Amino acid sequence: MTQQGVRWTADQVLALAPDAASRKAGSKLGAAGPWSEAGSSDEGTVWGLCKGSGSKPYQTVVDIADVTGPAYKCSCPSRKFPCKHALGLLLLWAGGDGSVPRGRAPDWAEQWIEGRRRRTQDRRTAGGSPSGGSADPEAARRRAERRAERITAGATELEQRLTDLLRGGLAAAEQAGYGLWEETAARMVDAQAPGLAARVRELGAIPSSGPGWPVRLLEECALVHLLDRGWLRRERLPDGLAATVRSRVGLPGSADGPPLRDRWLVLAQYDTSDSRLTTRRIWLYGAESDRTVLLLSYGAAGRAPELALPVGLAFDAEVSAYPGAGQMRATLGERFTPPAPTAVRPPGVTTARVAARYGEALRADPWLDSFPVTLGRVIPTPVEDGWQLADADGGTALPLTPSAGARPGLWRLVALSGGAPVTVFGECGHRGFNPLTAWSEGAGEAVPLC
Repeated sequence: MTQQGVRWTADQVLALAPDAASRKAGSKLGAAGPWSEAGSSDEGTVWGLCKGSGSKPYQTVVDIADVTGPAYKCSCPSRKFPCKHALGLLLLWAGGDGSVPRGRAPDWAEQWIEGRRRRTQDRRTAGGSPSGGSADPEAARRRAERRAERITAGATELEQRLTDLLRGGLAAAEQAGYGLWEETAARMVDAQAPGLAARVRELGAIPSSGPGWPVRLLEECALVHLLDRGWLRRERLPDGLAATVRSRVGLPGSADGPPLRDRWLVLAQYDTSDSRLTTRRIWLYGAESDRTVLLLSYGAAGRAPELALPVGLAFDAEVSAYPGAGQMRATLGERFTPPAPTAVRPPGVTTARVAARYGEALRADPWLDSFPVTLGRVIPTPVEDGWQLADADGGTALPLTPSAGARPGLWRLVALSGGAPVTVFGECGHRGFNPLTAWSEGAGEAVPLC
């Protein structure tokens, strides 16, 4: 990032944190006290020495200018990227109080930066060369056929499981416990249908989960049944819907859409985790194409996903879409500029229009959990059983999800609004609206809410 005169905000720095603990620890290091010999260069490098528990300070350097995204190097033993020292250094730099002056990078920082950029250039050059060999298409076809047969057997078995459940009554699901569901999910894993396995585990978590659980269980069973039938009759479906069904049962797809180059605004970034995997969701908005796309990045065994983009910044890049009706997932291709501050904002719509768009999205993908939308000129308003975002000009409102009402981000949204209209990006689902990022009516920066 060569525009060193334009600093990131603290929110944009903290959005890079791999988890809440790193965010908290990095915030404590965002002051000048533990740092020495800190500096920055016009080429987009920030460096410094941070006092730790040992006799030698930790050497920390951040490359902000690399088009592949911010990169970090620290001599601390942490396995998190960025570590708390890198976050603290960036917070110190973002403060703009003179604690990180311009200067020449020390040798230890310069060597790492030059080596990394050289390796990046080599990979880009190698990426354009022809591959050494090609896969056997006939063998790939046979593998695909065998997997399709296993999934068909799994879907047929799952249909019988749902039939037995409904025949015996939903009350039996509460008495049977979670074990039978986990056994069924394991059978779907054996059938190489991880999408079906995940949905079965979700079904097993519904009984005894609170008031109204039989209704929720029936609704989710209906969606699983619909997915089963879609797979078993996929040859009769339109191409787009058939691709969506394949994706939902867990067949891997490839981003084979034509590359779309745009100036992409990072709308939101957040992680979800289970015992096996951490999934990072990053929403981007194309300023010229007016398209919203989703990037997914994964980290196994408790490790943070590799891809991290600061919320509220924009960069020039190509993305390629995955197949499927209503599919918004894409893969990030070549990046031409590093993330930088921007005045671009997604256009907002009314709450009534959001509800209509969500209905249209469900028509293309009935298994959609949520849909990205931007609300314009809404005011957070408390109601008897939670919060809602109401149109400032009157009319309708959207309730917030129960989980959103329990997050600290809600109070950031309320404070940003102060009773005045704001623009809010988030995900709309059947449980309500989940706010992720907000902007004030003026020229303020993006405020992450997750």
